[in-house]
Amino acid sequence: MKKFTAILLSALLLVSLLTACGQGVAPDSSSEALAEKANVNVVAIAGPTGVGLVQLMENNKNNEAANNYNFTVVTDPQQAVASVSNKSADIAAVPTNLASTLYKKTGGNVQVLAVNTLGVLYMLENGDSIKSVADLRGKTIYTSGQGANPEYILRYVLQKNGIDPDKDVTIEFVADNDTLATLVTNGTAKVAMVPEPKVSACLKANTQVKNVLNMTEEWSKVSDGNSTLMMGCVIARKDFVQNNADAIKKFLAEYEASINAVKADVPTAAQLCVTHGIIPKAPIAQSAIPNCNLTFVKGGEMKAQLTGYLKVLFDYKPAAIGGAMPADDFYYAE
Repeated sequence: MKKFTAILLSALLLVSLLTACGQGVAPDSSSEALAEKANVNVVAIAGPTGVGLVQLMENNKNNEAANNYNFTVVTDPQQAVASVSNKSADIAAVPTNLASTLYKKTGGNVQVLAVNTLGVLYMLENGDSIKSVADLRGKTIYTSGQGANPEYILRYVLQKNGIDPDKDVTIEFVADNDTLATLVTNGTAKVAMVPEPKVSACLKANTQVKNVLNMTEEWSKVSDGNSTLMMGCVIARKDFVQNNADAIKKFLAEYEASINAVKADVPTAAQLCVTHGIIPKAPIAQSAIPNCNLTFVKGGEMKAQLTGYLKVLFDYKPAAIGGAMPADDFYYAE
């Protein structure tokens, strides 16, 4: 009887399995759905250009993202550039001028998908003498970023305000933003152009320091509407875009939603910045995020505004964007 019962149960189990298959029931739908997701390697730079990604990073960690993302956070923009060049990264958030340089370097195998940050530079003063750009005349201005976006932005704004950067002011370049922040907080640098989140760190560390000029606003005042200060963007390898069109569309939708979530809930985003290695301290992140000018601009609007910005850099120093203005295929269009 026991043997007969075992045979009967086995037969019933077999019938049940065959019936399920006939009805199209997947034995493990969650694993199948996971397998259908595209694998995407993304590099983010710690600081403003990486802030907009933190909600997507969190969703990915919780298996709630549309793609399978492998995020890597680096501290040097050149590391991000190298990862795209050697194809270890499919997508990267980088400074806009480096995106153009990389487009040239790779023979056009880079596309900018969207602009993610406008300007993140601010003029700080330990004192009370600067009310406008004109008041910078005769000052010593400390800054980082020699030969990169910060230098070009500073020179452009000064020149447009009738100030010769080589004669009317003294520009003291320092090695990195950590050094710059130290010089501001200890009082050595009376005037300095500083990026977020170091701006917030300086203001918290030394209450005598004031934020006196927003360089994004100053750019807009002198550009006559022909360009917008766009310092950060997200790029992808063109070959990856061509072979993974659906994954790119999903990424852009999720990325825009992530940026909107960060802007809508700054305290939560600040904690996520710490969790994912973008900004080390939540209070600094919470102060910095509103000043990071997070945005999401793509398509024709991105092309028009970013072209204007790159043209300003090109006219100042062609090597700043790779020696030539990028062609139309540099700009991703859905």
